Amino acid sequence: MLAERRHQLILRALRSGGTATVADLSEQLDVSAATIRRDLLKMEEDGLLTRVHGGAVIEDDPAPFSEAAGAQVAEKDAMAARAATMIEDGQSVILDSGTTVHQLARHLHGRRLTVITNNLAVYEELGEDEDIDLVLLGGIVIRASRMTDGFMTQDALRQLHADWLFLGACGLRPGGQVMDTTVVEVPARRAMIAAGDKVVLLADKSKFPGTGMVKICGPEELDVLITDASADDATCMALDEAGVTVIHTAPAPVGS
Repeated sequence: MLAERRHQLILRALRSGGTATVADLSEQLDVSAATIRRDLLKMEEDGLLTRVHGGAVIEDDPAPFSEAAGAQVAEKDAMAARAATMIEDGQSVILDSGTTVHQLARHLHGRRLTVITNNLAVYEELGEDEDIDLVLLGGIVIRASRMTDGFMTQDALRQLHADWLFLGACGLRPGGQVMDTTVVEVPARRAMIAAGDKVVLLADKSKFPGTGMVKICGPEELDVLITDASADDATCMALDEAGVTVIHTAPAPVGS
């Protein structure tokens, strides 16, 4: 049996039960335990699962927007405030889905900008701001993530160009690969990368390594990382070595 087919069957087993042991997978696939262990190692490196003692578990689905928005608010706001300083009046900006990117929108009020987004929370935030030319990308509405997505979103992005893309993600691997947990959301994010001159990733420390089963992009497609993760983090060092500008932020003191 080809490795690719084994990987598909392993994922199917994990999705049905959430977890599986090496012994069970070896029996189900009729291959040695050593082969299964090699498969699990490779699949973990690809972000498809997490190895545990004696087997593996599959990544959980990301938290819905409303739940994620309430987590690490001060840290996200510090990152968003720093990101806003990079944008000059008159420029065009793509804002990805996600809660940190939504925080960035709050720092753009009153600026003379063009904002392109599939983020419904960003649309609601900036919809009444007459200084901003707002482009809402069409597509299927994903209510839990408060975004639009699908082929219509991708088609619209192919017609557009922006000075900046501010990107979110579910995980950032040690080698600098930017990951997502939802396969169907990746094509739109890749189309955003193609449409933006400069790509800025906003990733708080929970995204190191975070979650994700599919790669959005590699470090070669990033220009800047804004994060609250430690400056000594191996992933930040790897990105710096790859030519990515790494900016570290800290939340403002309480009462400031």
